[in-house]
Amino acid sequence: MKIELENLNRLESCTNKDTQNKIAPWDGFCLPNHRHRHRGPPPLLADTLTKRKRREMACRQLWVSRAASYLRISMSHRAFSNVGLTGPNIYNNQTGEWWNCYLSNLTALVGFFHVILAVVKDLKYADSHEWVKVDGNSATVGITDHAQDHLGDVVYVELPEVGATVTQGDSFGAVESVKATSDVNSPVSGKVIEVNDELSSSPALVNSSPYKDGWIIKVELSDSGELNNLMDSERYSKFCEEEDAH
Repeated sequence: MKIELENLNRLESCTNKDTQNKIAPWDGFCLPNHRHRHRGPPPLLADTLTKRKRREMACRQLWVSRAASYLRISMSHRAFSNVGLTGPNIYNNQTGEWWNCYLSNLTALVGFFHVILAVVKDLKYADSHEWVKVDGNSATVGITDHAQDHLGDVVYVELPEVGATVTQGDSFGAVESVKATSDVNSPVSGKVIEVNDELSSSPALVNSSPYKDGWIIKVELSDSGELNNLMDSERYSKFCEEEDAH
């Protein structure tokens, strides 16, 4: 997804159509195809951040909202360590929902802000940080964005053999990173019908695309009732937040 950094320029040059005067950076800002100006941050933010950072924050919050809408993600919050504040609520105009930002301690993607860790809706999650996507009687399994973030750069993925039997809660492989090696547990029971061979040559897909290209195995389910033992996206978001707070 292209990050539209030109929005930062729009914030500086946005013109009030009624007065034809320049709008102060945080007196409000205009969004494309929207008539109404959107007011700036709460007083606490206005008092804490410089004008430049407030303009950057507007740009990044706009991108966060668009990215969240595109990915259909649910998010929880951590602190903005750079400004000492709790992550903001983001409103999704399409769904009418308020989301909290769940943020990591990486900074590469959005400048001085932290990277958003996605928890994708419509998936199930294990407390050992694996996700599962069910399609009929088969299930795709991988590790979550939260897991890959804590592991760091992945350099090797141990894959099981096709035809192997996996059991819910038991290890079927491992992920090795520059920081540590971690077992990967199966969130469901069944028979392995496919493995992601791309991970043998490109293990970093687990970092760059944990919910898509970085999937690990596909399983033929032996007991679909086990899915009831797993968490939905909302519960998993809260679980990660509580775990990281300790």
